Amino acid sequence: MKNILVVDDDQHVRHIVRDLLAKEGYHVLEAEEGITALDLLQKEDCNLAIVDIMMPHMDGYHLTEEIRRDYDIPVILLTSKGELEDKEKGFSSGTDDYVVKPFEPKELLFRVNAILRRYGMVHESSIKLGDLYIDKKSYEVKVNDKTYILPLKEFELLALLASHLNQVFSRELIIEKVWGLDYEGDDRTVDVHIKRLRGRFSSYQHCFSIKTVRGVGYCMELNENEKPLL
Repeated sequence: MKNILVVDDDQHVRHIVRDLLAKEGYHVLEAEEGITALDLLQKEDCNLAIVDIMMPHMDGYHLTEEIRRDYDIPVILLTSKGELEDKEKGFSSGTDDYVVKPFEPKELLFRVNAILRRYGMVHESSIKLGDLYIDKKSYEVKVNDKTYILPLKEFELLALLASHLNQVFSRELIIEKVWGLDYEGDDRTVDVHIKRLRGRFSSYQHCFSIKTVRGVGYCMELNENEKPLL
């Protein structure tokens, strides 16, 4: 499990970010200001820090510089300061990304996942999306406390879509990635496998679903109550 440090003097923001990341299987550590954050980093191994800029005692720029000097972990600056010179100062201090408030929670999640992939920190042998857990080693799929053993191509198709949440795959691309370039069958076989997956997991549509994008292909989405902008 990856540890993510969230540093923000606004408790409401910390809790929203914590709940968002926890649903994705991350363990979240919280700090309300920079000194506490540095103390936590001395005690805990963290894989990424999300840092607010406007904080008492030590601002996010200074904290980012301290983190990058002593720890080899990426940093995302989280702030309401969206002017170009503010972004320049943030990147000069060593941040890897810069998210301006207000923002969609899912956008922050996409950025976290992208940075961890870039740093080689995403655990490729398993996928955790809300209540859905896919184990690529055992070829098991778990939803809540129920375990499913799927036919190989159904498993590979589900894992492909779950590995790229909200990314739309054409039938042709799915055939290439799941069945291989030498597959000689009809690409409508993708539709058949999608239908089977939907049937198997129809009871969990409140958790996740495979969406049809008309004229393009398919994608997987997490289904949760819409969150307000931070």
